[in-house]
Amino acid sequence: MSISKQKILIVGGGSGMGLALARHCVEAGAAVVIAGRGQDRLRQAREALGNPAGLETAVVDIAREDQVSALFAAIGGLDHIVCTAADIEGAYRLLPELDLMAAQKVVESKLYGPLLLAKHGAPQLAVSGSMTFVSGIAAYRPAARGSVVAAVNAALEGLVRALAVELAPIRVNAVSPGWVDTSIWAQVAGDRKDETLAAMAKQLPVGRIGQPDDIADAIAFLIGNGFTTGTTLHVEGGHRLI
Repeated sequence: MSISKQKILIVGGGSGMGLALARHCVEAGAAVVIAGRGQDRLRQAREALGNPAGLETAVVDIAREDQVSALFAAIGGLDHIVCTAADIEGAYRLLPELDLMAAQKVVESKLYGPLLLAKHGAPQLAVSGSMTFVSGIAAYRPAARGSVVAAVNAALEGLVRALAVELAPIRVNAVSPGWVDTSIWAQVAGDRKDETLAAMAKQLPVGRIGQPDDIADAIAFLIGNGFTTGTTLHVEGGHRLI
């Protein structure tokens, strides 16, 4: 399926995997709206993409239903919705140190947010359209300090399967990345980011850590494949095998 002249909303498109996907879609001739909470980050993303004519930006907190409703009222009809957003700051903690407010932010960004995007976005989507959300390897290979993220990723995949049934024929899928070199690792590993990623690269069958473009390619596949729904696509370098 060609995405030329289709309209795609990418929530979390200001950085990392979302920004890589936005670049792919713009280059393919799609009209793209990148959305996120920070106006400065969205401006920087637009500049990084070369200020293309087919790119719009929108400030939204997807944990706020009023803002999600207003977003879709403003941008109108769509062909595809993608959400790569995640707020995990403070959530990677051992249980005795875990702040419930930090856990709640993970739930809001990775579960309630996609739920609200589906609630208010589905009526705006073409019947041939799709939604794609991002879960993660933590649901399958949880680690100490990662209980909240593991639980929310697993819950998101359950939501995807349910939405694929309820919203059919709109397709709903998830991509589950492995370890990908994005800024989120500064929150997870701090000063040990490079050391931590290098150690994992040695263990993975592919011999390297993922890059944002790897995940963007996977999302692009799910957007374009009209016979895939209710599926979690694993793009993790063989992480589940080790």
